[in-house]
Amino acid sequence: MLDVDHWPACSDAVLLYSFRGWVDAGIAGAGAIDAVIQQMSGAERFGTIDLTDLLDLQQVRPTVQLIDGGLRQIEWPMVELWSGTLGRDVIAIRGPEPSIRWPTFAASIVDSANRLRVSDAVALGGMPALTTHRRPVPVLATAATRSLAQEIGALRDDYVGPTGLNTVVQHALGVAGIRSAALWAQVPQYVSGSPSPPAVRSLLARLEATFRIHPELAALDRRAAAYRDRVEEGLVERPDVRSIVDQLDHQLDHPGESVDTLPDDLPSGDELADEIERFLRTRDDD
Repeated sequence: MLDVDHWPACSDAVLLYSFRGWVDAGIAGAGAIDAVIQQMSGAERFGTIDLTDLLDLQQVRPTVQLIDGGLRQIEWPMVELWSGTLGRDVIAIRGPEPSIRWPTFAASIVDSANRLRVSDAVALGGMPALTTHRRPVPVLATAATRSLAQEIGALRDDYVGPTGLNTVVQHALGVAGIRSAALWAQVPQYVSGSPSPPAVRSLLARLEATFRIHPELAALDRRAAAYRDRVEEGLVERPDVRSIVDQLDHQLDHPGESVDTLPDDLPSGDELADEIERFLRTRDDD
């Protein structure tokens, strides 16, 4: 399942991973992994996992690229393994969530983590939440052990039900004795389908504070400010949505008031949210 060009030499490494699939509101997990890879010193892709036989290719399709002479080349979905340093040794894993054989897939990640002397492992993702873009993005955590949960704090402890591969891998790593956690950026429901620089920034800041990596955040600060301005522009064009956001802000400032007074059709990927996200996609990232 795993194709490795070479095993990098690591010591006290942190493993960061995010798999696109069931949920990653604001593309927060994938965006944070991409930012880490871009900033790592000595970043190199050292391995891949071919997902051709593990995916429903009607859901996650291969792509076609034009190469020399106009010839077409098919690029098949895969998971990439990267190494580098960002204050400490980092292993970064990104790619689509496979459709089948999750236990076998998770076992290959655990085997790689053991071989690479990983001491900490962190899944990264985003969850739709009852908040607004005007506020700092909260980051909630889950952990494989009680001691780690007490250490990282700000836990998400209110969810039971269907889960994704991030959680399956997190559990497998914890069973193997690796300090294993997950960080979830809480992204406003009405913009959860669009890339969120504030969510990526919050994940990286939490990684820096808890897991001793040192990303550069200044560029993300500028992108986050520009993003909030663009969302406000979009709300001007949809006063009905702005009214809901204003009301939600008010109720978050006055927690004694029940959020049950919010309209039943609070945007969460529906028609109104789609319009805001469509507006955002027409603006270039700063």
